[in-house]
Amino acid sequence: MTWLTAEQALILLGTKSQTLYANVSRGRIRAKPDPSDTRRSLYFGEDVNKLAARHPGRRKSEAVAEEAIRWGDPVLSSALSTVTDGRLFYRGRDAARLSEASTLEDVACLLWDMKRPLRLNGKVSQMAEPRLATAFAALAHRAPNDLPSLGRSAVALQAEAEDVLMTVADALAPGAHDMTLDQRLAENWKRPEAADPIRRAMVLLADHELNASTFAARITASAGATLSAVVLSGLSTLTGPLHGGAWRGVSGLVDTATAMGAREAVQSYLAQGQSLPAFGHPLYPDGDVRAQALLPHIPLPPIFAELQAAGEEMVGERGNIDFALSALADVFDLPRDAPLTIFALARTVGWLAHAMEQVTSGRLIRPRARYVGPSLEV
Repeated sequence: MTWLTAEQALILLGTKSQTLYANVSRGRIRAKPDPSDTRRSLYFGEDVNKLAARHPGRRKSEAVAEEAIRWGDPVLSSALSTVTDGRLFYRGRDAARLSEASTLEDVACLLWDMKRPLRLNGKVSQMAEPRLATAFAALAHRAPNDLPSLGRSAVALQAEAEDVLMTVADALAPGAHDMTLDQRLAENWKRPEAADPIRRAMVLLADHELNASTFAARITASAGATLSAVVLSGLSTLTGPLHGGAWRGVSGLVDTATAMGAREAVQSYLAQGQSLPAFGHPLYPDGDVRAQALLPHIPLPPIFAELQAAGEEMVGERGNIDFALSALADVFDLPRDAPLTIFALARTVGWLAHAMEQVTSGRLIRPRARYVGPSLEV
C-alpha cells in the first residue's frame, strides 16, 4: 500500500497542483496527513496511478473492460455490501454496529434477505476439531450431486444455502446445532471465553464487496453451478496468501518481532523492500474499520501492541483485519490456522448471498482476453 507526496503524484499525473486538489475534493484520489509533517498531505498511489493511466478521448471497449477488472475498480452492481467513506455496510446497515450484538446467523438472514430466522438443523458432528480439509471434501462431494442454481425460486435457494452453510459449519465448527456458530467454534477449541470476539469477527468478515474469493464465487454462480460448487470455488480462492491465507504472513512477522524486537522487525521488512504484513488496506486509507471494531475487545498481547505501535509510527498504517484475527488467535491460544477457519466460516455467508444475487441476474460473467502472444499463423 503506497502513499505519494504531492510532488510524486504530480509527476505521475502530469498536471498542475490545482488539478490534483480538485481530484481529491471529488473523491477520485484519497489523501491523508503526512505523519512526518501534518502541514502536508500524502496521496493514495493506487488512485493516482489509476487516473494517470487514463487517456483523454474515446477509448476502445476492450481497453475499458481491461481497466475495469483491475483491483479496486467496480466490476458488478450489488445490493449486498459496500465500503464507503471508510465504513463497511451490509444492505445499508453499518457492519461495525451490527458486530456489537448480532451473530453470523443474523447477518446471513440480512444478506440473504430472509423473511424468517435461520434454521441450521442436523446431527451433532463427532469430529474432534475443525478441519478445513473436511470442508473441502464435504463440498466436493455435494457439488456434482446438488441441483443447479439456475431456474429455482429465491425460497428454494435460501433453503439450500442454509444446508450448504450447515455442511461448512459441521466441518469447521462441529458441535450442537442449538448453539450459535461462534459458540460452536469456541467450545470446539475449548476456549468458551473467546466466543464473543469470535462472534464479532465473523460478523465483520461475512462480506466485503467483490473481493477475489467473492468474484470467483460469482463467476461460478453465473454459470448456474450448484451452491456447494460456488462455496467450494470461494473457499479455494480464500486460501491464497494474498487473501485469507494472509495469517501466515502475520505469523512470520510476529515470530521475527519476538526474536529481534518489534521496531527491528519492521525496519528489517522495510530495508528488504517488503511491505509490512497486515498493515493498511487499499479500501480504508484511514485504517481498516473491521480491525478498529474488533481490536478493542481483544486484550492485545504485548508483542502485538509493540508491532501495532511500530507499524503505525514507521509505516504510517494501522493494523488491518488480518492483524486483528492473528491477535485474537494468539491471546486465546487458538490453533495457528484459526484466523483462516474463522474467515472461511464467516465468508461462506457472503459467498452464498452473492451466488443467489448473481443467479437472479441470469447473466454469465465472461470477460475477454487481450492476446499478447506470438504472431498468429496465416
